[in-house]
Amino acid sequence: MTEAHRLAELEARVDRLERSIKAAVAAREPDGGADLDPDVFWALLGLESRVQEPGAVMIVGSAAAPSGVRARWQLSAGSDELLDEDWSMPATRLAALGHPVRLRIAQQVLRGVDTVRGLTAVEGMGTSGQVYHHVRELTAAGWLRNRGSHLEVPAEVMIPLLSAVLGARR
Repeated sequence: MTEAHRLAELEARVDRLERSIKAAVAAREPDGGADLDPDVFWALLGLESRVQEPGAVMIVGSAAAPSGVRARWQLSAGSDELLDEDWSMPATRLAALGHPVRLRIAQQVLRGVDTVRGLTAVEGMGTSGQVYHHVRELTAAGWLRNRGSHLEVPAEVMIPLLSAVLGARR
């Protein structure tokens, strides 16, 4: 790759990043970001074109983990439906993710570490007894599945798991 080509790619990336930042700031404005950049907010604009007020929430993703797990997933619900339902139901599943070691376990399993022995070898993960305890919590909540002596993040929860982590970064 030539230096000029690398520079052009870098300039294009900076331009996209700057547009994304401007669009994110505009979206927080009192008018609701009426002039959202469709190159940045294509998913949001698509959702808004398909739902009625008071709106909806959507989780969508397509990802392949280094472990080989591939997921394509989409779920949406009306905001009024979400506000009206009992939030104690997802509490157990969310609580299972509320420990840093459990999040690291899920991350490592997605990366391909699929045994308790392998997880125990990861720096700072704890003893095998501690890892088994956390694995049981994640398995009971549905974030992990035990296939004999091998662990996996089921494809059907991979995108919700990654979305929970992404949402918590905000």
